[in-house]
Amino acid sequence: MIAFILADQNLPFAVALTLMLLIAVLEGVTTILGMGLSSILESLMPEVDMDLDIDADMDGADIQPSSPLTRMLSWLRIGQVPVLVLLVIFLTAFGLLGFGIQSLATRMVGTFLPVTLAAIAAIVLALPMVRLLGGMLARIMPKDETEAVAEKSFIGLVAVITTGKARFGSPAQGRLNDRYGQSHYVMIEPDDAEEEFPQGTEVLLVSQQGATFRAIQNTSAALKKEL
Repeated sequence: MIAFILADQNLPFAVALTLMLLIAVLEGVTTILGMGLSSILESLMPEVDMDLDIDADMDGADIQPSSPLTRMLSWLRIGQVPVLVLLVIFLTAFGLLGFGIQSLATRMVGTFLPVTLAAIAAIVLALPMVRLLGGMLARIMPKDETEAVAEKSFIGLVAVITTGKARFGSPAQGRLNDRYGQSHYVMIEPDDAEEEFPQGTEVLLVSQQGATFRAIQNTSAALKKEL
């Protein structure tokens, strides 16, 4: 068994499971130090721009991520479940599936599969498991975990200017409700340099520049809601 686990053809899977255990230890240590590894990892996630596709001839408006990266992150439950949890699921699934694939290969054909082929197969099988288990965890995890909303998820939401007048380069405070109904106050400026948003204007957040969100005026009745 030890020889099987340490075989060169199983190296990626052994490393994945070792890394999973290391992450568990680091999470415990960093949590004790008051800077949980999960929070650090969330802060390192890439900002994903959202392209807004609004059809003026329709009653509603479709806001969809056009970036392949955005679609992949969404499919993998990023934003619904902490990234660290999803990473642990992936490493565990990848490692165990890899060992399983190589074990099956040695029983059926008497030898290991090439490590690259086995790793690709393990990845292909592990990703759906991340989505499946991530979805299950999103339903049962405490709300204080699942409702930790990243600011990048505000893009595509409607906000209302609450204080002052927002000008390009001179943001004003706005308020929005996230998907859980919680209110957030953010700084907003027009995406168009020639536009201004007086207090009370409903706007649609389209991008984030540092701590400031850029927005366009919300002209869609389908997106109007109480804020």
